[in-house]
Amino acid sequence: MKFDTESIHAGREPDPATGALATPIYQTSTFVFEDVGKTKGYDYSRTSNPTRKVLEDALARLEGGNRGFAFSSGMAAETTIMHLLKAGDHVISGDDIYGGTYRLFTNIMTKFGQEFTFLRLSDRERIENAIKPNTRMIWIETPSNPLLNIMDLEMVVEVAKEHDLLTVADNTFSSPYFLRPIEYGVDLVVHSTTKYLNGHCDIIGGAVITTTDDLAEEIQFLLNGMGTCASPFDCWLVLRGIKTLPVRMERHEKNATAIAEYLNEHPKVDEVFYPGLLSHPGHGIAKRQMRGFGGVVSFRINSDVTSFLRELEIFSLAESLGGADSLVEHPATMSHASMPEDVRRSVGITDNLIRLSVGLEDVDDLIEDLDRGLRNANV
Repeated sequence: MKFDTESIHAGREPDPATGALATPIYQTSTFVFEDVGKTKGYDYSRTSNPTRKVLEDALARLEGGNRGFAFSSGMAAETTIMHLLKAGDHVISGDDIYGGTYRLFTNIMTKFGQEFTFLRLSDRERIENAIKPNTRMIWIETPSNPLLNIMDLEMVVEVAKEHDLLTVADNTFSSPYFLRPIEYGVDLVVHSTTKYLNGHCDIIGGAVITTTDDLAEEIQFLLNGMGTCASPFDCWLVLRGIKTLPVRMERHEKNATAIAEYLNEHPKVDEVFYPGLLSHPGHGIAKRQMRGFGGVVSFRINSDVTSFLRELEIFSLAESLGGADSLVEHPATMSHASMPEDVRRSVGITDNLIRLSVGLEDVDDLIEDLDRGLRNANV
């Protein structure tokens, strides 16, 4: 089936007990055994839950993996992945990654003996030079957050396979509608389902999609042992959101493209980051490996950031992204505040950088809102 059909039907069957078309919310912690040592497939919802399983099966189908796993947050999903490694293992990661991921790596996992090297994953020689005898994983964001850098998945995976390294791709910005990293050989895909998969800014969730039975067994063991699973109700909301994912992503991209083009011509904007622009250095790779360019646009302004943000009416000043509502954020003081200032500056996350999560409103209204903000921003 085509993706648009899969988004509605993948993983779902009418409820066998009632025939209900919508997946029921199995809001229960425990399940009664049929007999000693005999269940109907479920015993405790931390281990597995029928509502969660429908979402997990749908995610596996949409990403092209063998198993899916739903978590209480994107960070819970990432933390679970990092427990595939042990003390002394080394990870190569993109440098301009989400601030929460950077904090997890540098402030938490290092306490357990893991090592990290952060670099721009666009150069093969640079990646190969960073590999050590204890390197075990390459962590990829493409497009990256918040600078929308594009990584060549085929190249990174090729390097990883030559050195027997695990590859993990954060596919939150693209969703499986625009990018399926597993098709390029990536071993694990991670999502903040809070974002585009849910699409309505009303849950916190995460997901991991595996590609082998061994990885699936390890992730399931960790999910159960660490208790990082998603709740049934949150899974149900993500399932509902996925049904409209294709329609929403098309509108996000259409609006984001128009806004990127508008900003690219504005005298108060110094630089626009959007892979759909021909001027974007990663445009060619993005066009080759993605179905579309997404709904996030970042840009640098040459006017006062605070006065610009205060003038906006439709774009809400808020963290997160991927919902129907358009959001604006200041990475240096919001999503990436946990990064030390010198690190932020070295990777290009400057104080005049703005990130937009372009929503589903009328694009003329959105451009008018940005135009008012820029027009009234203090120079």
